[in-house]
Amino acid sequence: MTAIYRSAAGAAAVRERYDTLLDRWPVPAERRTLATRLGDTFAVVSGPVDAPPVVALQGSGGTAAHWLPDIATLAGRLRVYAVDAPGEPGRTVEARPPLGSTAYAEWLDDVLDELELPHAAFLGTSLGGWWALDYALRRPARAAALALVNPAGIGRRRIAPLLKFAAYGLLGERGRRRSLAMVAQGSPADPGRRAVGEFTLATFEHFKPRLEAIPVFPVERLRALAMPVQAHFGARDVLLDQRDAAAKLRAALPAADVRLAEDAGHFLPGWAGSAAEFLDGNRS
Repeated sequence: MTAIYRSAAGAAAVRERYDTLLDRWPVPAERRTLATRLGDTFAVVSGPVDAPPVVALQGSGGTAAHWLPDIATLAGRLRVYAVDAPGEPGRTVEARPPLGSTAYAEWLDDVLDELELPHAAFLGTSLGGWWALDYALRRPARAAALALVNPAGIGRRRIAPLLKFAAYGLLGERGRRRSLAMVAQGSPADPGRRAVGEFTLATFEHFKPRLEAIPVFPVERLRALAMPVQAHFGARDVLLDQRDAAAKLRAALPAADVRLAEDAGHFLPGWAGSAAEFLDGNRS
């Protein structure tokens, strides 16, 4: 298994800070460990027991704490299962299978089985959006609806920022702060998002992110999505060409609710209320 941290001490430091951040979770929650074929998977469960079930998948380098600023809005109407993905920081197994394989769909099969959910809606941001799309295409009977926030795998990936990030990586914490500022442009600086941003900075001091190319879903493949879809894109996303993504998704799914925010970047604000309403209105 590939090590995802630069050292054991770094892994321990990230997990300690993660636990501290989870203690700030603003609504009642249960922490669960789910057995899957890849290994143990950590989840934070919030919201009414009888509300529509939604599996929330964060992006690369993220954890369930990514949802902390928006979980109160989401959990007001939904039963949210915020899951740490394999091979990412947090408390899930460090396994990192290739993205193009069936491994992630099989992992999510096990997650749903452990949660005793025959099907659920999926909420995904960035790489989490890619996992949600991949699962919905492979397991359409188990994906009741999709809410996507700046998902990867639809629009073109921007290369120039990745080169800047590599250069900034040589500057230590100052470079990491520059990288985060680039990605976070257009995002409001409320206390919850500042806390998540500081945690992200601390994580990337120790964490080794994925470097593999993210497979892109062609329009013809996206047309196979039969479940309700809502997607939020930020036109100023420095990582992904989300103008291209929004156009592709509209071409593939004319009935989908596709929204493009002109002044927003990768950390897109203001989506949670409409996503919660959409997912609540499309109960499985």
